[in-house]
Amino acid sequence: MFDVFRNVLAEVQKETSEMAFKTWFKNVELSALDREAGVATIGVPNVFLVKTLETKYRGILMDAFRHNKIDLKQIDFVIKSNDGIKTKSREVRDEDGIRLGGGERVKSVRDLTEHLVAARPAAQTSTGLNSKYTLDSFIVGSSNELAAGVARLIVKNPGVGYNPFFLYGGPGLGKTHLVQAIGNAILENDPTKRVLYITTNHFYSEFINAVRANRGEQFIKKYQRLDVLIIDDFQMIIGKDRSQEEFFNIFNDLHQANKQIIITSDRLPEQIKTLDPRLSSRLRAGGAYDIQFPGFEDRCAILKAKAEFMGQEIEDAAIEYLAENIKTNIRELEGEFQKLMVTSEIKGMTPLELINEGYMSGAVVQRRRSVTPRTVVEKVAKYYDLTVVEMTGRSRVAIIKTARQVAMYLLSKELGMSTNKIAPEVGVKDHTTVMNGIRKIEKDSRSDAQLHDQVEQIREAIYG
Repeated sequence: MFDVFRNVLAEVQKETSEMAFKTWFKNVELSALDREAGVATIGVPNVFLVKTLETKYRGILMDAFRHNKIDLKQIDFVIKSNDGIKTKSREVRDEDGIRLGGGERVKSVRDLTEHLVAARPAAQTSTGLNSKYTLDSFIVGSSNELAAGVARLIVKNPGVGYNPFFLYGGPGLGKTHLVQAIGNAILENDPTKRVLYITTNHFYSEFINAVRANRGEQFIKKYQRLDVLIIDDFQMIIGKDRSQEEFFNIFNDLHQANKQIIITSDRLPEQIKTLDPRLSSRLRAGGAYDIQFPGFEDRCAILKAKAEFMGQEIEDAAIEYLAENIKTNIRELEGEFQKLMVTSEIKGMTPLELINEGYMSGAVVQRRRSVTPRTVVEKVAKYYDLTVVEMTGRSRVAIIKTARQVAMYLLSKELGMSTNKIAPEVGVKDHTTVMNGIRKIEKDSRSDAQLHDQVEQIREAIYG
């Protein structure tokens, strides 16, 4: 039976895009097959997948079964929870709805979802987690696949390996989504776990208030009781010596008790000024994992998956336009996508028609057009605390040479300039020097996390 389903999925994969297949069929399984009745029961991990599978992919699945000599009359999708309980999706569409504990009924997937969220244990209301952040909705690509893989391992055995989990990268790349998704998944597996998500600034404010109110002991005990602590934006610890010391003590208590610690930052621990070297060393004990800015293909995949998840139609050309023109971060990419879809609905035009008519992304395109070679050179020089004259001179000092090569790289990648045109902008005569400089930054930034972060921070400054 299950060999047949592998063949069915292979047929489905032929009829869908790679990203759509990964998004909607990665975790489905055949729970039962009644050949005589012509009924297949397919298990899915959560209620959010049901609507899309029923409305967009039921026909493709029926055809795939038929191709494998199984003539179905219907497909039932079931939601499989961790305790093995299954809820048939067709019951959700029944006029009478599903009867829940206490006699209450729900009549739609949306009502069922709201009920499930409301039914979570009361202890979870203070987790600080946003339920919309899930591992299923986190799009994995070459820019984040290692971090995402480690996240799933942590969910299986929190506190056992990869502890602490230190995640770093520029703003708007999905760090908060991933770490909150870990927290939500851990709670889904075990609702009794004590999980807390908190930003560093919130931690600092809470600590100061506790000190002022002479409630320091209660503050410490609150964190010592946790099973999972998620701290966001850890770079904000700079200049907060007392809270840094308190966090160090809490960190040690939790770590020694094998409690999971998850931390995000926009830079590596050793790049956080004034951070205690002892704490910096401990933060990297479980490994430091980065989320990079996604490449063009990954940006397209993110938008396609978002459109699929929201059940919205958008042309490939429109997706490629957004992916090509927005090179700041995922947050802005998704924001422009949402703006495009809303405008499309209001004006009754397709997304591509809007783009061709010039209605969409004017501010983004204008901002990119306003970026000149001079802008790039000035931003790079400023980042390295150099003047433009110093950076474009003939000095071979290591820091100046690196800055010059970074400028070459960004002029090529961001503005699409040829090596011949880049050469005079950075003060070199030979275009082969430019070519070698670009290649060096491309190669070194893959293995040198500090250089990679520098390039990303300069890119942010260019478009900021």
